Amino acid sequence: MQVRPCANADEMRAAFAPIWHYFGQNPPTGDVLKYFDRILPPERVHAAFEGDRAVAGSGVFAFDLAVPGGQVKAAGLSIVGVLPTHRRRGLLRAMMRSQIDAARARGEPVMVFWPSQDTIYGQFGCGMAAMAAEIDAPRDHAAACADGDTSANVRLVPLSEAEPFVTAIYDRVARQTPGMFARSSAWWQDRLLVDQDWKRRGGGTLQCVVLEIGGEPSAYAFYRVNAAFERGSGIGHTLVVEAIGISPEATHAVWRFLFGIDWMARVKAHLLPVDHPLLLSAAEPRRLNFHLREGIWVRLIDVEAALSARAYASDDAIVIEVTDEFCSWNAGRWRVARGGVAKTDAPADLACEVASLGCVYLGGFSFAELARAMRVRELADGAIARADALFRTDRKPWCPEIF
Repeated sequence: MQVRPCANADEMRAAFAPIWHYFGQNPPTGDVLKYFDRILPPERVHAAFEGDRAVAGSGVFAFDLAVPGGQVKAAGLSIVGVLPTHRRRGLLRAMMRSQIDAARARGEPVMVFWPSQDTIYGQFGCGMAAMAAEIDAPRDHAAACADGDTSANVRLVPLSEAEPFVTAIYDRVARQTPGMFARSSAWWQDRLLVDQDWKRRGGGTLQCVVLEIGGEPSAYAFYRVNAAFERGSGIGHTLVVEAIGISPEATHAVWRFLFGIDWMARVKAHLLPVDHPLLLSAAEPRRLNFHLREGIWVRLIDVEAALSARAYASDDAIVIEVTDEFCSWNAGRWRVARGGVAKTDAPADLACEVASLGCVYLGGFSFAELARAMRVRELADGAIARADALFRTDRKPWCPEIF
């Protein structure tokens, strides 16, 4: 079987079919594909072809990914699947090989993605880079520790008119938050500001609220009101799809609005950052039912370029011995410092596999945590502490959407 990029939209539709199979759906139609036309060209979709039939597919979006103190070109891996009739034939490995090599050729030193199965991607040098949180909170136990500024103006905005309000807010936060990526106008219109039936899953229509402080748009939220009643009493919930504010005051105010929506018994949200202020601002934090799950994963395709793209918190330098069986060009000793990243013959301070670098790259985990998990070896006294001081960040990575 041949693994290669798709040559046109018809081949891309065929490559999507294995993924749609796992959602219990027939191959996608033109109505579905129109939401990919502007954000995923056919050549970024790779497929395994058996004759003229696609039996596996994968695609990567082109992202400008925020990293600590900077930004890096990244391949956003998505829609990966192999038909159950063709599993255990090495097709996933072949597609990962093809996509990683193509990303390297395009100058995208990082791959980022949400894995559907966490046991698969470690073999390709990928590491869990962030955690995500979810809440399921009863409204009658959602009081805040302290009242915030009540002078904010809140208004509902139709999805067709929302883009100019939400983009400035999102862009400001995304530049400061590792793991978030820049959204183009096409991404907003084709991914977020369109309320497709399959996204509702039986819930209410997508709503958008914009909050202004001092006349400036300062926060927004996308949410669904999922109404339900039992013996005349409301037992439904508000599902928060995305809520972002440019300041603590704006974030507090938009969440107070969401918790205040009438008739709903609960407020639910997924894909929250693990350091979300809700956990400390709630008067009854245990009532939030604040649970953690794994978030985005990272694969450093080009160690030198990837590590050079981010900032560092100390003037120290650390030498890391990296092993990488899948991308052999990364193997070796790398001197990491504010002044740059380069290969070196100097003695190594630490040793780890490239997947472990993916874990610390965005600041989601520390070298000390990796050492306790026996995923990094300290070769020089104090090297773990020095590396953590160098890679330190002041906020946890967060990606607010699954792509």
